[in-house]
Amino acid sequence: MTAPIPRDIPDLPAIPGRPALKPSPVPATAVVTPVRRPAAAAFRLLVVFAAAVGVTLELLLGDPSRALGYFAIQSNILLALVMALSARRAWTAGRPLPGAVLGATTLYVVIAALVYHLLLANEASPFSLTGEAAHPAGWQALTHYTLHTVTPILAVLDWLLLTPPGRLHLRQASTWLLYPLAYLAFSLLRGELLLPGSSGRYLYPFLDVDLDGYKKVLGNALLLGLAFYALAILLVALDHARPNPLRHPWKTGFRL
Repeated sequence: MTAPIPRDIPDLPAIPGRPALKPSPVPATAVVTPVRRPAAAAFRLLVVFAAAVGVTLELLLGDPSRALGYFAIQSNILLALVMALSARRAWTAGRPLPGAVLGATTLYVVIAALVYHLLLANEASPFSLTGEAAHPAGWQALTHYTLHTVTPILAVLDWLLLTPPGRLHLRQASTWLLYPLAYLAFSLLRGELLLPGSSGRYLYPFLDVDLDGYKKVLGNALLLGLAFYALAILLVALDHARPNPLRHPWKTGFRL
């Protein structure tokens, strides 16, 4: 005979803590088929071409050692590298670049564009350029237009139309400012290493220590840094508010 089943079965003790899920050995590509995005790759190659043309013209038309010191040149070189890698991944159906990388690259070229149009090319600004730099002509005008208008617009369009939203985080905004801070240190150190009175000792009027002194220059840098941080926060907010352009494919079945 078997023993009778007791009426009251004691409750099992609760498992302390939250059970941790073990990582799945199955890759995501085995569940979701990778999708090639040839149109996105082509658009990003267009961005690479525009940035490369602008940087190359700037290096050929002026002093390369001086040109490479400009924030706009450095940010466009970074944009070309990031877009080239992103285009390759879109063409081969690879994983997209981290959102922090694309967000930082977009932020830097937008900063370069805003500084040029609002401070340097604006006659009402106290830091407006003078002489030939204020009114470029010929190839120089094409270079300025490409680096400060065309490539920033293309970068923003790529971010808005070809990348999924919600990938940026507020904690990344302060990290993105490390590069502008390093550029400030580079610019001031470069000015100290050059002989006083040298042409182009300080590349930007708001960082000209010879003209304004360190106190005013650091004050200008602080105000610009706060503006850049606000712009970074705005970028993160827009990333979470904008719709997902990749959620629904086109009616033709063609997906960007």
